[in-house]
Amino acid sequence: MYKANVYDMAGKQVGEIDLPDSVFGIEPNKYAMHAAVVNHLANRRQGTQSTLTRAEVSGGGIKPWRQKGTGRARQGSIRAPQWTHGGISLGPKPRVYNYEINKKTRRLALLSALSSKAMDGEIAVIRGLELAEIKTKPVKALLSAVGAGAKALVITLKPDEKVIKSARNLPGVKTTFADILCVYDVANGGRLVIDEAAISRIQEVYAK
Repeated sequence: MYKANVYDMAGKQVGEIDLPDSVFGIEPNKYAMHAAVVNHLANRRQGTQSTLTRAEVSGGGIKPWRQKGTGRARQGSIRAPQWTHGGISLGPKPRVYNYEINKKTRRLALLSALSSKAMDGEIAVIRGLELAEIKTKPVKALLSAVGAGAKALVITLKPDEKVIKSARNLPGVKTTFADILCVYDVANGGRLVIDEAAISRIQEVYAK
């Protein structure tokens, strides 16, 4: 069973907590994590890139010169692909990149990502993670005190507007809550800063 240090809002260590093995103590599956990250990045693609074919480029409706007798190569339109400002052959068109992976793989990937963070000691637990007002300075000070560095993922029990708005101006810092954890955010989020109340909720939602 892995342990994590528990801090108060001033950044002072006040104890330790046992992380549940069902979520933070499995053998990480690199294949599942890779599959989930690739799926996440593919689903984020807009797929709106587009080029014009020769049929869609304006102009070029007549043959530029006669077929024979000019000494030049035969041409049918100045909007053919070999011409400057002509159409594009086999260029990209709008498409959907989304695809699904099965629920078991997605769950295994998330548990693997959380367990990897626990193995690496990249989890800090905050007792009573809440702010009196929307202000960036206390969040920055807290993250610095718990060794979050340049990147951190702050996980709360429920959506907390004060925490979200206070942290959004900090480069490399993202916020989320226990019910919607994402493999990409966990794996790429640097140090995990978790509200102590969210630990049991994470276990309830994601444990096998």
